[in-house]
Amino acid sequence: MPKSAHHDKTGEYPQELFRKAWELGLVNAHIPEAYGGGGLGNLEGIVLAEELSYADAGVMTAIEINTVAALPVILAGSEAQKREYLGRLTAAPTQAAYAVTEPGTGSDVAAIKTRAEKKGDEWIVNGAKMWITNGGVANWYFLLARTGAPGTPAGSAFTAFIVDRNTPGLTVGVKEDMLGQRASDTRGITFEDVRVPAANVLGREGDGFKLAMRVFDYTRPPVAAGAVGIARRATDEAIAYALQRRSMGVPIAQHQAVAFKIADMATGVEAARLLTYKVSGGRGRPDSAGWCDQARKVL
Repeated sequence: MPKSAHHDKTGEYPQELFRKAWELGLVNAHIPEAYGGGGLGNLEGIVLAEELSYADAGVMTAIEINTVAALPVILAGSEAQKREYLGRLTAAPTQAAYAVTEPGTGSDVAAIKTRAEKKGDEWIVNGAKMWITNGGVANWYFLLARTGAPGTPAGSAFTAFIVDRNTPGLTVGVKEDMLGQRASDTRGITFEDVRVPAANVLGREGDGFKLAMRVFDYTRPPVAAGAVGIARRATDEAIAYALQRRSMGVPIAQHQAVAFKIADMATGVEAARLLTYKVSGGRGRPDSAGWCDQARKVL
């Protein structure tokens, strides 16, 4: 919290806070212990996201996106991919990014145009991604690209890849000057004849869309938890002000109109937290069977 105003004003990436969080085990919390992670379950991740967002949602996003990028590797990676790319995240305070969104597509994943063509033992990637969190600081990227022929259904039209930051042809754009969460590093990424080894395909060719959707199943509840943290902080700030500001000889918190408003805020925060806990699927881990089924039953 003491650093929040600085990062909001300057947009500076919170590298020192990220390092401290990494040392405490608050980064990569869901990576299995076999690869150096915390091995935490979904509910623990929800609690972590809320607490970090209470202090600064931009810092929470910078930390949480490592989980978003790591999850495809946890869910579909080979043993070699897990040891290499999850290992990089747990061996040092290193960032990764999830490169799916594109200019003009937003959340419409099925409409992305970045394309990968197979040539021998490599895939040649061309296209552009936009609003990629940790884009300028990532060591590696999860990439979703179109590989199917025109007209191929979305469920089999895309393939997932791991792309190293230093791959020739990969260009990182300028940092976006955002309205909020300014501590988060958000940029566009351009791919021009980027060569990706076949060994860096995640899962099976054509299964990328399904994998991306599974990742969203796991990572949307922490977004809700982040909103709960922001709302809780706003409520606490409102209470502190209402106790300090005086009107008619008393703190305004003692006026019924203000007290009722604060009570409604507190009620909303509690309801949002409990619903977020419910859709988190309990203490299950991302690599455990049946987690998505549990969440869908709740929904």
